[in-house]
Amino acid sequence: MILSNFITFFLPYTVVNSANVGLIGVVLLAHHGDCSGTVFQNYTTYSSMQGYLSAYGSSQEYELGTFLRETYLNPSSPSYIQGINIDVADAGGGNVILDSAYALLQGLYPPMKESKTALANGQIVTSPLGGYQYIPVESLEFWQAPSLTSWMECEYFQLHLSRLNNGVVFKDAAADASPFLQAFQPYLNGLNGSFLNMWNIYDYLNVQYTHNETFYKSFPESLLEQAHHFANIHEQNVFTNSVQNGVIAIRTLWPEIFWSLGNMTLPNNKVKLVVQEVDYKPFISLFNITNATVTNPEISRSADYASAVALELSKNTAGEYSVALKFKNGINDNEFQSLKMFDQDSLTFPQLVSAVPNDRWP
Repeated sequence: MILSNFITFFLPYTVVNSANVGLIGVVLLAHHGDCSGTVFQNYTTYSSMQGYLSAYGSSQEYELGTFLRETYLNPSSPSYIQGINIDVADAGGGNVILDSAYALLQGLYPPMKESKTALANGQIVTSPLGGYQYIPVESLEFWQAPSLTSWMECEYFQLHLSRLNNGVVFKDAAADASPFLQAFQPYLNGLNGSFLNMWNIYDYLNVQYTHNETFYKSFPESLLEQAHHFANIHEQNVFTNSVQNGVIAIRTLWPEIFWSLGNMTLPNNKVKLVVQEVDYKPFISLFNITNATVTNPEISRSADYASAVALELSKNTAGEYSVALKFKNGINDNEFQSLKMFDQDSLTFPQLVSAVPNDRWP
């Protein structure tokens, strides 16, 4: 299993009157948590090695799950999803993304209080881990669902990468980054220090700065910020495109999102919350393609670990369905930030479908 896999799980409902007005469903993209080591990505293909969730990353995901529970499963919350089951989870169906999904679920649906069973002989049995819920998670390899990782084994993406790696944009960026690349070199332990390897440079420095006490005390934080800055420039160019139907990581994921949102509009729909555990790439292109970065330029960067994007589906008194976009950038954000899509606070569901490029959607 590779880092760019996606994990999807679905959470259940309780039947409610379809005439109710308010939030009726949410599709979430959740970024995995902190890794225990550098996850190397080949900058000529973007194939990646195995990643593992650290204890810190598990804590980040659990905290995100707890936040999502308070936001969407608390009846007193203004963002409560009408009719969702708030106590018992059901789902349809280790690397860092799979483990992140499990950690998030622990916070979203914590152990059940009703975890004791009386046997016929009078013995009281308590379920392990205080009532931990065993919620199944569906894991897909990139070759099983190419729509989820559209850049993998894509000939056009390889052409796109080749153009970037040999083009003027990266040459100019490399020239700007040159003084910092030289400053990074003593800390890289032999890692390729070229601008083309910028994401791996940042990832390595960030892992060391987070987990290595000696490194933390000797490495200037300002250099880490610079590494992140240039890594963002690199990844923004790789996973966005000036042409809407060009190479964008979110493009083939839109049909999955639209399918989920469309099902939520059906009277007998059984799914109220869909969570897809992902890495940073879809966040970059989603914000770019919806023009969210125009009004919020600060999100033109890779999302922090345990970030979440929410596409909230609401129904108004006229029976129209609208979608709003929200973003929480890691554990340092205490709440969702509302983002504009195409300079609008929300779009009707049909408007959203027609506004973005996607594949396989009717």
